[in-house]
Amino acid sequence: MAAEVQALSTNGGWPYDVERVRADFPILAREANGYPLAYLDSANTSQKPQVVVDAVADHYLQHNANVARAMHVLGAESTERYEHGRSRISRFIGAARPEEIIFTKNASEALNLCAHSLGVGLSEGDEIVISEMEHHSNIVPWQLLAERTGAVLRWFGLTPDGKLDLEAAVRDRLINERTKVVSLTWVSNVLGTVNPITKIAEQAHAVGAVMVVDASQAVPQMPTDVAALGADLVAFTGHKMVGPTGLGVLWGRYDLLAELPPFLGGGEMIEIVKMTGSTFAPPPHRFEAGTPPIVEATMIGAAADYLDQIGMAAIHDHEQLITGYALTALAEVPDLRVLGPTEVAADGRAINRGGAISFTLGEIHPHDVSQMLDSRGVAVRGGHHCARPLHEAFGVQSSTRASSYLYTTTAEIDQLVEALLWTQNFFGGGR
Repeated sequence: MAAEVQALSTNGGWPYDVERVRADFPILAREANGYPLAYLDSANTSQKPQVVVDAVADHYLQHNANVARAMHVLGAESTERYEHGRSRISRFIGAARPEEIIFTKNASEALNLCAHSLGVGLSEGDEIVISEMEHHSNIVPWQLLAERTGAVLRWFGLTPDGKLDLEAAVRDRLINERTKVVSLTWVSNVLGTVNPITKIAEQAHAVGAVMVVDASQAVPQMPTDVAALGADLVAFTGHKMVGPTGLGVLWGRYDLLAELPPFLGGGEMIEIVKMTGSTFAPPPHRFEAGTPPIVEATMIGAAADYLDQIGMAAIHDHEQLITGYALTALAEVPDLRVLGPTEVAADGRAINRGGAISFTLGEIHPHDVSQMLDSRGVAVRGGHHCARPLHEAFGVQSSTRASSYLYTTTAEIDQLVEALLWTQNFFGGGR
């Protein structure tokens, strides 16, 4: 199968030269436990190209100062670079204006911001809708909000093939006149399922609800236009899109942001502070209390430059092809069960799914699978991937997850399959 894909690449069907891309990521040239490193944990965190790492050194060595405070050259340069990161990510996702971009410490904080600020208007009997496939970061904040306000938390169930049960949602009037917030993942971090956000956002808006989207697994993998998506608030994170840890992004419609109360209090998020009370700055600074993640904002700007240079459409094509290759290859492994969609088109592309592939391997515990694969140089994740309710819905305690990205090769997928067969033989389950 690898030879077939190489032929496709030679014929121009593959979106770009993946080996050329890999040359930008020094870590991918190293070995792990005496084997070539096959990094298949990008849904957890992506690797960083040299140009993004260089942006960190350049900032600290040439421009380091606090932002919006110091009245000197370094302070002005640092502020300019920080705000450039905001403008750059604004363009990257198609925002109407940079002021719609709020920097947080991660996507979890961005979703907590949504729950906290939107929660001011909720009362007993109001309803919040999520789904069983959510990351804990898009479950727990809404549970806490429901406890504080007396609101009711409801959720989409899942079909056996790992999609939202839309028919049951219609039958049960899941989204109705009592619904105030709908918060869903765009792409599942476990199943890879791509949810119909635009369609559900239309249903939410029809009853006056706010649509929140966790796009942590979507923005790194596909072209994103928040205006066309139909959501009101969209959260994602830098470290999954070849950018920094310690930086999350929340996009919101400016008119909505201007109505929401602040999430955290401190410096820079205020207009006037008196002992009798305070007034607050307009968005985005209203939601960015204290010293912000300055160098991380510089890094995410460099990451957006890098991804756009390759082309998000090409990255998405590569992701679909490499995921299709992986699904086809994993189907040949005995006793391996993939959780979520498994359809592959005639041209080899995975159909309507992201790059995260979670699976069980007979009775072998996912932690054991992960350790065995690591001994053969293959980096994956084992556990419930911060999505325990999803695993319970599928009747499994946990799973192993292999996740690809723009630098993943067919050789790495072959290495994964070989290591899985070796693992089965080690535990006496191979053929």
